[in-house]
Amino acid sequence: MDIRDYLLAELNREVERSRAALEQVPENKSDWKPHEKSMQFGYLANMVATIPMWITMQISQNELDIAPKGGGKFEMKPLNTSAEYIEALDKAAEGAREAFNKTSDEHLNTNWQLKAGGNVVAEAPRYQMIQDTFGHWAHHRGQMTVYLRLMGAKVPAIYGPSADEKAFR
Repeated sequence: MDIRDYLLAELNREVERSRAALEQVPENKSDWKPHEKSMQFGYLANMVATIPMWITMQISQNELDIAPKGGGKFEMKPLNTSAEYIEALDKAAEGAREAFNKTSDEHLNTNWQLKAGGNVVAEAPRYQMIQDTFGHWAHHRGQMTVYLRLMGAKVPAIYGPSADEKAFR
């Protein structure tokens, strides 16, 4: 199996895991957070839904500056319902799949840079940056499931059974 196919298969698994979590999003809880230093639930759920866009950028662009000196910071569209989050996930995942289908292992071995204010904060071959994105995605999805539990929503089985769902996925 080549790198591209391996990463595409991982994307598809992570999309389904994220879908299971996003299906449990309660309405009217976007502003909720468990602690004053915590992210708002809506922001966190939006990240879980749209992280595949990062993969698209890692394949199709040579860099991303998350805090450009002239401003122009990326803003997330506010979402409110489980259906809206899942629609965003499907759209983001489709973009990432298209990017994978148009790339090669040779390209995935070229370097990609993450910048902040014009300064390189991370640089590695694209495939490694994409692997890090999968880890980042899983981290925020796990964080989101803790929020779901604290709000009294169901926590889906993601890597194995949960207290609310006894099945393995």
